[in-house]
Amino acid sequence: MSEPSFWDNQEKAQKVISENNALKSSVTTYRELESEHEDLEVSYELVKEEGDMELADELKAGVKELLKKFNDFELELLLSEPYDKNNAILELHPGAGGTESQDWASMLLRMYTRWAEDKGFKVETLDYLPGDEAGVKSVTLLISGHNAYGYLKAEKGVHRLVRISPFDASGRRHTSFVSCDVMPELDDNVEIEVSPDQLKIDTYRASGAGGQHINTTDSAVRITHLPSNTVVTCQSERSQIKNREKAMKMLMAKLFQLELDKQRQELDEIRGEQSDIGWGSQIRSYVFHPYSMVKDHRTNYETGNTNAVMDGELDPFIDAYLRSQIK
Repeated sequence: MSEPSFWDNQEKAQKVISENNALKSSVTTYRELESEHEDLEVSYELVKEEGDMELADELKAGVKELLKKFNDFELELLLSEPYDKNNAILELHPGAGGTESQDWASMLLRMYTRWAEDKGFKVETLDYLPGDEAGVKSVTLLISGHNAYGYLKAEKGVHRLVRISPFDASGRRHTSFVSCDVMPELDDNVEIEVSPDQLKIDTYRASGAGGQHINTTDSAVRITHLPSNTVVTCQSERSQIKNREKAMKMLMAKLFQLELDKQRQELDEIRGEQSDIGWGSQIRSYVFHPYSMVKDHRTNYETGNTNAVMDGELDPFIDAYLRSQIK
C-alpha cells in the first residue's frame, strides 16, 4: 500500500482543524447563550422592581432573539448523523415542460445560492447546462460548509411551481416541476468498490457560464457507471484531469446515496411504510397564482411570503423537516 501523499495529509489535517473549530464554535455559542440568558434574568428582576416599560420592551425583544438563537443552536446539535457535517452536492433537474420547467430550475438555483451565501457557505458550480431559451437544463453545485449536507438533505425531492407563465402570451396558469437531489461529499475514508470496466468516460467541450477555457478544449468530463446507469458531469476546472477527479467524487457520492436510499427503502418495507419518490410525490409546492403560498407537504409548514422564500429564507422549512425526523 502506498504512503499517503503530502496533499492527502494536508487534506486530513485541514479536516481535523475544521472539526475542532466547529466544536470550539459550539462551546463558544453555548457560553454566549448562557451569558445572554443571565443578562435577561437580571433585566427581568429590574422590570419587576422598577416597572420600567421601556426596559420591559427591551426585555421582550431580547427574549425573542434569545429563543431564536437557542432554536438555531438546538437544531445544529441535532445534526448528528454520520454525514451531516459534510459538504453537499446539490443537483437540479427540470421535469417535462421545456422552457417553463427550465426557468423554474433557474429560480431554484438562485434560491439555494442565496440561502447558502447567507449561511456563509461557499458555492461552486460543478456543472451547468443552459436552457434552450431561458433557465437551465441541469446544474450541479458543491456547497461547502459545516453541516451543509445536514441542512440540505431536507431539500431532496420534487419541487412544484404554480404561476402565470411569463412565456405564455395568453397569460395561462402553468404547473412546473424540478427534481432536487442532494448527496454528501465523501472524504477518502469512505470506500466504494467500483471497477474501471464498469465506467464509461467521455470528454467534451465545456459550455455555459464560465471562464475563457469554455468551448476551447475538451476539458469537460462525463462519467457513466454502467451497472446503475448513473451519470455525472463536471466542467468547472480548466484541466481535464481535475474535472475527472471531481467527477469521480461526484460519482462516489451518487452511488453512496443510492445505497442509502436502498437501505432506507428496505427499512420502510419492514415497517410497512410506503415510499414513493415519483414525480407525483412533490415535497413542496410554490404557488404564485391565484394566491401566494409555499407549503411543505411533509410537515405542513407554510408561509404566504413567497418572495422571502425565493430570496433564500428556507430555514423554517428545513427546521420543521429536521425536527419531524427525530424519533
